[in-house]
Amino acid sequence: MRVRIPSVPYPNQLKTLTVRVRLAPSPTGTLHIGTARTALFNWLFAQKKGGSFLLRIENTDNERSKEEYIKNIYQGLQWLGINWNESPIIQSERVNEHKSIIKKLLDKGLAYRCYATESELEEMRENQRKSGLAPRYDNRNRDLSPEQESQYLKEGRYSVIRFKINDQKLITWNDLIRGKMNWSGKDLGGDMVIARRAPSNTIGDPLYNLVVVADDSAMKITHVIRGEDHIANTAKQILLYEALGLTPPLFAHTPLILNCEGKKLSKRDGVTSINDFKNMGYTPEAMANYMTLLGWSLPEGMNERFKISEVSKVFDFERINKAGAKFDWDKLNWLNSQVIHDMSPEILLEKLEPLFKEKGWEVPNHSWGKELTELIGPSMVLLNDGVEQAMPFFEVPVLQADGKKQLEIEGAKTSLIYIFKELEQIECSLFNKNQALDLINKTVKECEVKKGLVMKSLRAALLGTLNGPDLIKSWILLSRFSSDRSRISRFI
Repeated sequence: MRVRIPSVPYPNQLKTLTVRVRLAPSPTGTLHIGTARTALFNWLFAQKKGGSFLLRIENTDNERSKEEYIKNIYQGLQWLGINWNESPIIQSERVNEHKSIIKKLLDKGLAYRCYATESELEEMRENQRKSGLAPRYDNRNRDLSPEQESQYLKEGRYSVIRFKINDQKLITWNDLIRGKMNWSGKDLGGDMVIARRAPSNTIGDPLYNLVVVADDSAMKITHVIRGEDHIANTAKQILLYEALGLTPPLFAHTPLILNCEGKKLSKRDGVTSINDFKNMGYTPEAMANYMTLLGWSLPEGMNERFKISEVSKVFDFERINKAGAKFDWDKLNWLNSQVIHDMSPEILLEKLEPLFKEKGWEVPNHSWGKELTELIGPSMVLLNDGVEQAMPFFEVPVLQADGKKQLEIEGAKTSLIYIFKELEQIECSLFNKNQALDLINKTVKECEVKKGLVMKSLRAALLGTLNGPDLIKSWILLSRFSSDRSRISRFI
């Protein structure tokens, strides 16, 4: 027997549908980059087709689901610029509808109560392992006689509810990314549990595949766009759609995000949460840009740096790759640096000031802060780089090894003494580039040292190291913050 979704003449049929897509995250952790990429692809497709992007929180795992994770999901999507068109659906609020559907399957004889205990099932799996067989439920309780069921009830056994799967069925569908897909019923692991174990004559907590079908149908979802790790679930869900007399949506299975070793990106790889990327100093523009490139190929002539609003005009399934997409930190860092370098000093200051305040730093005035961002912005890759590079302008830096070595050179301290005395004659607020250059040249002449020695020694005294931004601009900023003189005086 064959269960089949009619072949989709893509893209013609899509033109006749009012597109409704969804993201259905489980709030058992923070928003993962894979989930965020799935959200982005759904959102882009909805934008392209003038449809709706919906959000459903699958919080039926009572032990692991947390309100804080729901909030994190909302905030992460909004941070990326992904907004939904209708109020989010909370799956746990639809449990009665889910149980009603399970009862319907029981009444039709398409599902049944399975009384096998965990120890019996483990014994079954152990025997399969010893025989070299793939683990699967052997459907032992599918056709219980009334006497057998009565005996189990007398023993006080609880039951799960299983949906009947015909091993002879071939499930097929036209995947919008992968083309024609075939899945045999015998490869689905036996009759599927659709409700957890519960006392007789009750229905336990409904499980994933059943509730997904129920909710997608209730939400009138037209396209289910999700990761390729759901392909087996798709085959099971198509069987449920058929059993319930429902029209299934169209399916598109995106490639997984892989680590540098070609394995699925996981928590063991370190940073995977959108919140982690945000805290590291990545911008939402760069993250959305990069995630789009994880599995989607650019149209010819399109620059790989873009805004997602631009991609929504050209996004299609034909450019989504079937192979997994390797995560490339260098590409992400480059994109992030480009976003930062294109920010105006005012916008960059706006991004950095909250980070400064977390460190207890106060920008003395807007003009000073703007000059600071103009100075450090071109060398920043992450927003957090701005904190590191701005530190010497707010705190007296520790003298690093290279700076210490520089100040031990003959003539270094003599030069600093001369500069310090000359600065006493200059009003801090009026100190400018010409005065700084004149003072350096005057020091070279009066102390009879090389200009390089003067500038390196001054840099070491002011910034603590020989590396860093433009010396003259740094000096002027520090002078306006009344800290250049005290820094120089430490070494004389």
